[in-house]
Amino acid sequence: MASMLFVNLPVADVARSRRFFGALGFRFDEVFCDPATACMSINDAAMVILMQRRRFAGFAAGRVADPARGREALVSFSADSREHADRVVCAALAAGGTPLRDPEDLGFMYCCSFCDPDGHAWEVVWMDPSQLPRTPD
Repeated sequence: MASMLFVNLPVADVARSRRFFGALGFRFDEVFCDPATACMSINDAAMVILMQRRRFAGFAAGRVADPARGREALVSFSADSREHADRVVCAALAAGGTPLRDPEDLGFMYCCSFCDPDGHAWEVVWMDPSQLPRTPD
């Protein structure tokens, strides 16, 4: 199974960003949208998550700043299982990566993360489709 790609980007105004990308023809997955987040579909295997800067800072475990001086993205990809996600992070740490934040279990989704040797933030995500929320609430 090929991994999915989730690119998370900080934005100053989610509604403005959503209007802009909507005008370009991009679709949004409403299950994962709220006033501080817009989930934009690139294709069946790639999504861009546009997050209000404060929310992005919580996921990125660091300040959101000028891209030349701070973290500008959190690159996420899918794993086949929770155990697979943990194995990827363990391998990253063994190869010289550093921890980003503690694993997070949301029931329908499990996330763990690391920074590569250059400091780029990576997140490995496993989702249980049977546990996905059926409504935006």
